[in-house]
Amino acid sequence: MIRKTAARLAAATALAAIGTAAMAAEVNVYSSRHYDSDDALYAKFTKETGIEVNRIEGKADELIARLEAEGNNSPADVLITVDAGRMARAEEAGVLQAYPSDMIDKAVPAHLRHPDDLWFGVSQRARIIFYAKDRVENPPHTYEELADPKFEGQICIRSSSNVYNQSLLASIIEADGADAAKEWAAGVVGNLARAPQGGDTDQLRGIVSGECDIAVANHYYFLRGYEEDVEGLSSGIDAIGWVWPNQDGRGAHVNLTAAAMAKSAPNPEEAKALLEFLTSEFAQQHFANQNNEYPAVQSVEANEVTKRLGEFKPDSTTPTAAFSANAKQAQSIFNEVDWQ
Repeated sequence: MIRKTAARLAAATALAAIGTAAMAAEVNVYSSRHYDSDDALYAKFTKETGIEVNRIEGKADELIARLEAEGNNSPADVLITVDAGRMARAEEAGVLQAYPSDMIDKAVPAHLRHPDDLWFGVSQRARIIFYAKDRVENPPHTYEELADPKFEGQICIRSSSNVYNQSLLASIIEADGADAAKEWAAGVVGNLARAPQGGDTDQLRGIVSGECDIAVANHYYFLRGYEEDVEGLSSGIDAIGWVWPNQDGRGAHVNLTAAAMAKSAPNPEEAKALLEFLTSEFAQQHFANQNNEYPAVQSVEANEVTKRLGEFKPDSTTPTAAFSANAKQAQSIFNEVDWQ
């Protein structure tokens, strides 16, 4: 009887251990990406690893505030944002931890990673210049040229509160210095066709409507006009040309969808497994196909839709970590020059 009881206890203990291990095989993701198609990405990860993915979506600032409020009790393992500039706020809030990984270091170029392994880019989003082919004979070929007085009253661009613009200005601070960046921002304000309003698609619509001749937007907003019927854009998209800026210099500015490990991650090994999975060929092709973004892993090609924009030289000399490091200064400059 004693032996049977002992055997039953041992079996029960083993089953409990298995159950605990199964419960532990999960990873909790806070993501500001709002794409249902990401379900396929996480399903693939679960199939390969057995690790279940629990996802909470929201705006990046809200998720970062939530991480702060939850503190050491936060269930979050991984934070994903749609711009490296948002990671600046997460760094400042102290809600990230380093995740050393040889796999990530080999897959993702150094300029697309935080120098202290706090985050890395999983896909790239190029911010480029668009123009009306029939109204602009010689469009600006650098970001700096957007401030040239000859383009007075022609430019549409988003507000200073937009993180894409904040990262762009942060990169100009890094490349040209703060004084030149302030002069640039003031020059762009002087060249605006209208007060900043709306999203990137609205800047492109401004070209079609004739409200502006030149616009700055992330590349994939333009590509959506080909793939989908985007009101106010698709019908006039063939009249829009584009310029890859700074091709004779540092190259075109790219911002990132970025991923990081939360400071109090209750499942750090599972979190690391997911972060490394995001550099896999499957994940990189998913990002490329799902939103026509450029892969962060250089061995993976862009999709055919994105290739429509042609080859270009990206800025690989300005570390994307500078976008977060210079974020506060960028916002201060925007405020000083009254960029709304």
